Amino acid sequence: MATHASTTPGVLHLKTGQSFTGRSFGAPKSIFAETVFSTSITSYTESMTDPSYRGQILVFTTPLIGNYGVPANTAPFDSQDVGVVLESQGIQCAGVIVADVADRFSHHSAVESLASWCQRHGVPGISGIDTRAVTSLLRDQGTTLGRMAIGADVALNPPAEHEYWDPTAENLVDQVSTKEPYVLNPSGDVSIAVLDFGAKANILRSLVRRGAKVTVLPWNYNFNAVREQYDGLFLSNGPGDPAHCMDAALQLRTTLAEWDRPVFGICMGHQIIGMAAGLDAYRMTFGNRGHNQPVLALASSGSIRAGRVYVTSQNHQYALKLQDPFPGGWEPFFINCNDSSVEGIKSTADSGRKVWGVQFHPESAGGPLDTIEMFTDFVKECREHKASALPLTGRTPMGDRTNIDVTEELPKEAAPQAAQA
Repeated sequence: MATHASTTPGVLHLKTGQSFTGRSFGAPKSIFAETVFSTSITSYTESMTDPSYRGQILVFTTPLIGNYGVPANTAPFDSQDVGVVLESQGIQCAGVIVADVADRFSHHSAVESLASWCQRHGVPGISGIDTRAVTSLLRDQGTTLGRMAIGADVALNPPAEHEYWDPTAENLVDQVSTKEPYVLNPSGDVSIAVLDFGAKANILRSLVRRGAKVTVLPWNYNFNAVREQYDGLFLSNGPGDPAHCMDAALQLRTTLAEWDRPVFGICMGHQIIGMAAGLDAYRMTFGNRGHNQPVLALASSGSIRAGRVYVTSQNHQYALKLQDPFPGGWEPFFINCNDSSVEGIKSTADSGRKVWGVQFHPESAGGPLDTIEMFTDFVKECREHKASALPLTGRTPMGDRTNIDVTEELPKEAAPQAAQA
């Protein structure tokens, strides 16, 4: 039986004047947030724990949500995992809107229902809403500020326009980024720094499973002070407006001008790379959120072949502007087959750099794995650069050092800045 048994009312108010009535589940509290929709048909637990949904009311277009419950969210810290099963330690979205929530669930790894999970994390949900109608509105008028009114608050008048809270006015990245550096898979044979703008766990998992030692740094960390310790730099996904991260883009501009090692960025990280290169970011009407976005490769690189269409997982409101001419040393990498938005950029072959950025999520979680080998390509480039930079006497026949120091710490002079982030 899927239908939720709660009789507590709930209402979704949109700033544009529409209201939708249903029944509440999860935490019995009312909230303001930005209303967005996702067309994904599975992996609701991964979507809800994705830090890129911070400050957002997530509307699922799939009619039934919760039928396979929620798993225990613990995993080991080792060469295969990063401490969690889902994409972060808790629910990141502000609220959930569904057509029908399942009270009864069935899955071998499930330990609780969606309603129980939401209540435990203080996140409200509303079921029984026509999510098709909500989605049609959001497609027509764009992502819209909203209010979830629960219980007694349902009887109150809809908020006035000035009462709605806009989460994009805040630096959401600073809320979800790590405050202190930490290391994953310390025995990895290649050292990669990750600037954490709100990294999904499967990004980190995809790096450590390819043998990398991963050091996760706060989003505004002074990477240039410690960059010589690393064989590559990764910039993660994250929530909100990339304009709040201009400091990171300016630091990265210095990195790209002075540092010749591989750099890879996803989602927010892709936008930061673009801004560092001289491109502008803009707010899309309703963004792309789902697991079925087709992108066309415009150039070949590693496992990617020009002219091929890849199906991708996405979650973003902002994108880079396509301009002609493109900044010197850069070229478009992917373009969206539906709306022609920029889905990737890369350094040109004659630039002397190895830099890639993609708007989509190669690591999926959930979604297709068409582009997962981009992680393999990146780690391979990091290894090759590390091997080429070593003196001949320090290489093994395979190009790696015979003795790798895996206990190297961040310089003491960098520690105070990390503690303040």
